[in-house]
Amino acid sequence: MSFEFQDVGKPKAEVAARRVMERVSGVDITPHFCRIEDKPLDFYSDFSIIVLGLDSIEARSYINAVACGFLEYDSDDNPREETVKPMVDGGTEGFKGHARIIVPGTTPCFECTIWLFPPQVKFPLCTLAETPRNAAHCIEYAHLIKWDEVHGKKSFDPDNPEDMQWVYSEAVKRAELFGIQGVTYSLTQGVVKNIIPAIASTNAIISAACALETLKIVSGCSKTLSNYLTYNGVEGLHTKVTEFVRDKDCLVCGPGVLIELEKSVTLKKFIDQLEDHPRLLLTKVSVTHRGNNLYMRAPPVLEEMTRSNLELPLFDLMGGIPKDIINVNGMAGKGDGKQSCLRKLRVVFKGVDGISDIDMAGGA
Repeated sequence: MSFEFQDVGKPKAEVAARRVMERVSGVDITPHFCRIEDKPLDFYSDFSIIVLGLDSIEARSYINAVACGFLEYDSDDNPREETVKPMVDGGTEGFKGHARIIVPGTTPCFECTIWLFPPQVKFPLCTLAETPRNAAHCIEYAHLIKWDEVHGKKSFDPDNPEDMQWVYSEAVKRAELFGIQGVTYSLTQGVVKNIIPAIASTNAIISAACALETLKIVSGCSKTLSNYLTYNGVEGLHTKVTEFVRDKDCLVCGPGVLIELEKSVTLKKFIDQLEDHPRLLLTKVSVTHRGNNLYMRAPPVLEEMTRSNLELPLFDLMGGIPKDIINVNGMAGKGDGKQSCLRKLRVVFKGVDGISDIDMAGGA
């Protein structure tokens, strides 16, 4: 095992890296302890293969979009092999798990099969406030309602033991008031942080499958998984491989959403149009072109450096190229369903020599 009791509270990446280097001579691992969104795209472009062991749908969606963002298509909309970054993704949930291969442009990406993941359970606030029926309702009442009543603007920190203990204590009081059993500290952590107990045997099986598939990709020693392995050890043992089909209209791994513009459109107007585009609904947008920052919403120093570009024509900022790929980073969706994402756009300027009707029609 990579983790021991004395490692509690330490960054998992640093502990795991140290353990592996202690056990395997000649291996050099550089751990990074930060948000995955904090790394520049150049960081991810240096890798030939990306292996995922993430703990949320949002994190997987982000890395999936990053890898697919490097993908380029030729004039016939076929993926350029030299731009493909394969991904090996593994995940576990108690006695269940999956391992999958994602080859952008060939196999389904994470977004193509997002429907495989059920929506997270959300409780109506009226139920929490008036008619709690189980332990989870009492915990969420303390977490979502009581905390704000008592602490005002102070944010709840799920990683602060004192904050978690307070929520647990309030949940116990709520449960006693309504005669509800089952509120424990561990359940409080699970409900608030959406924690699902890790089973060592499941982790071992899925990590072994991911390691094997990575070896296959690197060495070409055998045919890779095609393309989604599921494991279920709840009752006995069941494994199955399913070959899912790629969504050719996928916003993430496809050639890109077609955006037709006049040459005079400024970068600011272009960004404003992305918010109203029915397939994008993007807000808080940053824009890059061929590795150049056209506009960066954050950090503040980059926002200030690129702010003057907002009033310039996008056509000029792209070097007068009649059609090309633009990468945008922002928040997609509506209301509470918004999440951080990367999108690839095929920008085509109208009335520029060399742009044919066929060019204008593709990728819409």
